[in-house]
Amino acid sequence: MSKNTFESWENLVKKQLKTDDIYTILKKENLEGIDVKPFYNDVQKPLVNLPKVEESTHLVATYHETLEEDVFAFLLNENVENLVEKTIFINNKALTEHISPADEDQYFSLVDVFDESNMVIDDQLVKELLAKSFKRNICIDVSLHQNAGASIVQQLGIALAKTKELVEVYGEEILNKILFRLAVGGNYFFEMAKIRAFKLVFNQLSKEYGLDEIPYIFAETSLRNKAISDSENNLIRSTLELASAMIGGADAVFSTNYQIGNITENSEEISFKQQIVLAYESIINVFEDASNGSYYVEDITQQIAEKSWQFFLEIEENGGYLQSLKQGILQKKIYDQAVEEQKWVEEGKIKLIGVNLYPKLDVKKSVEELYNEKEIKAVRWAEMFE
Repeated sequence: MSKNTFESWENLVKKQLKTDDIYTILKKENLEGIDVKPFYNDVQKPLVNLPKVEESTHLVATYHETLEEDVFAFLLNENVENLVEKTIFINNKALTEHISPADEDQYFSLVDVFDESNMVIDDQLVKELLAKSFKRNICIDVSLHQNAGASIVQQLGIALAKTKELVEVYGEEILNKILFRLAVGGNYFFEMAKIRAFKLVFNQLSKEYGLDEIPYIFAETSLRNKAISDSENNLIRSTLELASAMIGGADAVFSTNYQIGNITENSEEISFKQQIVLAYESIINVFEDASNGSYYVEDITQQIAEKSWQFFLEIEENGGYLQSLKQGILQKKIYDQAVEEQKWVEEGKIKLIGVNLYPKLDVKKSVEELYNEKEIKAVRWAEMFE
């Protein structure tokens, strides 16, 4: 876009807002430290299409026998026999020990091989999983970190740091056996950019080992912005989160139940059918990189990638992921981020309709009741008002 054209857009905005001070008015704060412009006319370093592992995003449902004929991909918490020609995501540590998939099946592990509470890698679990013919044996789970209030930059930096810990122990050949489990929050374009940015930084890490790998990304909807008494809005939020994940290029998506604390068969079915509507009405699960070319998404993708890599390097300077946990460094960083985010919710800067805009006057928990700077634990924003 030429300078004259840019200036004409700028003048049009000034005219519409009836002020010359448009940048102050249109500036939008965010907790990620990302520079967001009021409008975009180009991107400095255009990206090529960012590929995904799966040609079409898997739409994953919690297993129920009534879904067997219609659903291709299931999340299993307990063993189910004869699921032939289905993609299976194992979500139970004990179950991974007993399943030996047939050749025609596609099995994935969603069990994190990091024992966060004891701050070690579960070496026995890793070796057992590597011996199985799963399509992706090893799960690195950073969904907990998102639900605990970690920033996008922190989530991706931690995912890289956990990856490097595994490579150091088991060798670089483990890189194409890893599945990354991410939680997708409500910041629509930022979350889209998060998935895209992780593809960039993971690929960069793989090149440090002479490889050119693409990360397998399993994205699930966040619990952080959901409320017990606000299930209809939960449903809207999770639908947008699924859209972010699909457009961003996740290989598999899963909708956590939108009814907090009151899960029913009906709510399980509706939660899954959000994905069906998005996939078959909008057809957004088949594109390789649907947001490529959007100046805004491209710009924030690259900013998130750069900041995530820097955060990863900070973790490495402190001795790596596990050592940073043992020193309490990461817990404190996530705590500080989560508390600041919770304050935005409390002040109404982050709006949760039906929760913090019109809260119950007699119910309000303190930040100290919700968070602990020595522990990474999931906390929903709405818990303050419930």
